[in-house]
Amino acid sequence: MNSITALIVVTALAFLGWGYYRARPFGGVGVLAWLQSVVLMAPWLIFFGLFAAGIYLNLVGILILFVISTGGYIYLGNRLRQLGKATLSQRAAAFRSSATETSTDSVTSDTADATTPSSDTRSTVSSGEDAANPEVVPIPMDDLKEIQTIFGVDTFFATETIPYQEGAVFKGNLRGEIESTYQALSEGLKQKMGDRYRLFLVENQDGKPVVIVLPSSRDPQPSTTFQKVFSVILFLVTAAACLESGGMMLGFDFFTTPSRYLEVLPLAAGILTILAVHEVGHWVQAKRYGIRLSFPFFIPTWQLGSYGSLTRIESLIPNRTALFDVAFAGPALGGGLSLLMLLLGLVISHKGSLFQIPTEFFQGSILVGTLARVVLRESLQTPLVDVSPLVVLGWLGLVINALNLLPAGQLDGGRMVQAIYGRKTAGRTTLGTLIFLGIASLVNPLALYWAVVVLFLQRELERPALNDLSEPDDARAALCLLALFLTIVTLLPLTPSLAGRLGIGG
Repeated sequence: MNSITALIVVTALAFLGWGYYRARPFGGVGVLAWLQSVVLMAPWLIFFGLFAAGIYLNLVGILILFVISTGGYIYLGNRLRQLGKATLSQRAAAFRSSATETSTDSVTSDTADATTPSSDTRSTVSSGEDAANPEVVPIPMDDLKEIQTIFGVDTFFATETIPYQEGAVFKGNLRGEIESTYQALSEGLKQKMGDRYRLFLVENQDGKPVVIVLPSSRDPQPSTTFQKVFSVILFLVTAAACLESGGMMLGFDFFTTPSRYLEVLPLAAGILTILAVHEVGHWVQAKRYGIRLSFPFFIPTWQLGSYGSLTRIESLIPNRTALFDVAFAGPALGGGLSLLMLLLGLVISHKGSLFQIPTEFFQGSILVGTLARVVLRESLQTPLVDVSPLVVLGWLGLVINALNLLPAGQLDGGRMVQAIYGRKTAGRTTLGTLIFLGIASLVNPLALYWAVVVLFLQRELERPALNDLSEPDDARAALCLLALFLTIVTLLPLTPSLAGRLGIGG
């Protein structure tokens, strides 16, 4: 059994085991949600597990696995909704009962905590804008007194008020259900103060809920004209890089022979289409939640055409579910299109196809290598294999989307981890990703380039949501695990020993 493939399967099983451990306290709802994760991951686990054991499913077998998985996922989803309604009704009754209690738990904090909020709080209220606003005007006392009246024993019982910059931090006890409490507090604030302030419900450094109220003047600002122009320039450079990349695939330098543009145009258009579909996914979900996005800042490269793009969120994020959906939609559409291109390209590849690729190239990705072995079979035992251009485009698209799914900072993967597991976990995965890229850069210059991009441009976490306490459902957690799993098997190579046993590069 191949050690890397086996390790990936074992790691995925460990994640599922951890998910079951987290789901058990939630009873039937938690277990059903966990089963959704299992059903969603099962086709990939079965495929790679059998592959590592030397058993190769054909394309029909893989499709059957996905059909069964989809049917099971839908069935469990219906059961989960039915059971969830009953559970939520019970919880609502429990919250109403607890709201009648008059416990007044004391909150103690040292001087440092009282004057210096946690790193999460600082990122909520500043977002790097303090340098542009060195003189901070404290919240007016009349406003503070009005804001204090929105709290109550049935929502959030405030026990301590700490003036912070132009707003205030309210410590206390959360008495009601998270979402309904947030809605009640934010509506109360709007009735009292209009549109002058924003309310954030977040977790403090000590793990307890706090309410932060900040003036709307500190809302994220839209891109400047210079930033928009710079984005357009990067797009034009990326388009040129895609043309050059297409020329390199065909064995010539496009810039020295621009008259051959008709040859490279389909390849360049394919790369740009994958990039565009990725961005459309982000924009569609952002519009659904009323979130404003900046123009995408594409990262050009002569080898791939582009490493993807960096997109800033320029408005407040309503909740962590919205953050996940916006982050996930881009790689889901872009990666899905790339995978479809790859599979279609493998199926239609034949002797005499446009590209001749050394079979050793299929060792560069566990996912691509295994899919190629399933479809091309004995063709991979020759030194060169003829493949359709769709294979190359699909492969490039998978790599581009996988790079953006790395769980670091404000990359799509980092935003997804932050949405599902919280800011502390996202900070740890960012550090771990940077360490991994640093080690990988010893053998792959691409890893070093991407490590520099993350370190200097994307290492900071996304700002917390307005309601940063409500977690996304377990179905989204399962999608997050699946996306990270596919990222790993896309970027990690096959070992030479297993590739040799499979006849890849033989």
